[in-house]
Amino acid sequence: MSLKSFGAKIFAAIIYRKVRKWAYRPIETQQRVFKKLIADAKNTEFGKDHDFKDIKSMADFARKVPVRDYEALKVYVDRVVHGEENVLWQGKPIYFAKTSGTTSGAKYIPITKESMPYHVEAARNAILLYIHETGRADFVDGKMIFLQGSPVLDEKNGVKLGRLSGIVAHYVPKYLQKNRMPSWETNIIDDWETKVDAIVEETYNENMAVISGIPSWVQMYFEKLQQKEGKKVGDIFKNFNLFIYGGVNYEPYRSKFESLIGRRVDSIELFPASEGFFAYQDQQNEKGMLLLLDGGIFYEFIKADEFFTENPHRYTIGEVELNTNYVLIISTNAGLWAYNIGDTVQFTSLKPYRVIVTGRIKHYISAFGEHVIGKEVEAALNEAMEGTDVSVNEFTVAPQVSPESGLPYHEWFIEFENEPADMKAFELKIDAAMRKQNVYYDDLIAGNVLRTLVVTKVPKNGFQEYMKSIGKLGGQNKLPRLSNDRKIADVLVRSEIS
Repeated sequence: MSLKSFGAKIFAAIIYRKVRKWAYRPIETQQRVFKKLIADAKNTEFGKDHDFKDIKSMADFARKVPVRDYEALKVYVDRVVHGEENVLWQGKPIYFAKTSGTTSGAKYIPITKESMPYHVEAARNAILLYIHETGRADFVDGKMIFLQGSPVLDEKNGVKLGRLSGIVAHYVPKYLQKNRMPSWETNIIDDWETKVDAIVEETYNENMAVISGIPSWVQMYFEKLQQKEGKKVGDIFKNFNLFIYGGVNYEPYRSKFESLIGRRVDSIELFPASEGFFAYQDQQNEKGMLLLLDGGIFYEFIKADEFFTENPHRYTIGEVELNTNYVLIISTNAGLWAYNIGDTVQFTSLKPYRVIVTGRIKHYISAFGEHVIGKEVEAALNEAMEGTDVSVNEFTVAPQVSPESGLPYHEWFIEFENEPADMKAFELKIDAAMRKQNVYYDDLIAGNVLRTLVVTKVPKNGFQEYMKSIGKLGGQNKLPRLSNDRKIADVLVRSEIS
């Protein structure tokens, strides 16, 4: 055992004890975070506008501060971007994380000197808790890679600006710098396909032990490695045993990954975003990720089926229930207040609080009142593939409201790695699984409002070509699992990708 791995085990034990202290005092922890956030921001422009000085309880906060998304908070964010101080948080942010907006163009998410450490510590602690649980630490001596955005940062009115993953790249601890890949020169390549090719050339003969990134884009890296070497990824990287991922559910990719790697590897799921680091997997055999209640973020939750009603109830951590779909609302030490990040979650455990990401509040299908969510389509597809050799690279689902003939239906665009021998039987298996997942969908099928779903095959790399065509080919961009319209579907059909 190396000195580095020995030290990692000691540090992991310390962090484990520290995490348990707040994880098993959830209400007290969130109350402490809430009070500090309000106290620290009471003299900001936002705090003055919303009477923070008079907020004594979480109920006061809910009355005085409405839930907002980026577009509704933009009037304040724009002032920060233009260089004003003490608007949403004390002073000025140290970074803006630039993300792609759907209705407001580019989004500029502030990151402050208070919030930045939590982004770094959360990713570190996820790995340390894995070490503590499994006793495995040898990987710290191998090479590690994260498929990420460019670390080159621009500047806007005295504040550095870039992708979150590029910002975080500047915070890799010194003791890991020699292990980190790819090189700076490769990491700053803008074109994603060129970048992945360069990463393959840099890494194929290295001792890769940890690989991290969004599954769909890591898959591209693995496929290019296999094309180059003609071997399984696990044979190229014999010491690769840990995959760290976030952004999308890994399960639809698992069988494909195991085929590419040639064996099963351990994995750690993360729930990071530009707005904050919300959760990470703390136990290999427990479903869900530990919600980070001590990370400078105060959480509220709104039931997804009540979200679009007038004045829906805002639940705090002590009020949530298992297996209920909630919209995640955050207030942070970066100056986001009662902020709707758009993600929906369900709790899988209340002791401690663990969540799974179930989808996006804007990514659903309810063209006929069924309100199908991402978790349901992923679960249905996994059930249909179970016990078969069918594997899927990528997929998305959209309603077909006005077919040329017959009843409307849900259309599943699927890029298969191994397609089913009997496509109609496979469609019926997915449909039966969907009817179990969603009672409203079941009622619509039973009542002859909808016909059973239809699978449309997408050729190899078809979704990559689609993402490239809309300028979103890259490590931080994700294909929506669901759309309540046919914007994506129509592009696929028009471009003859499908």
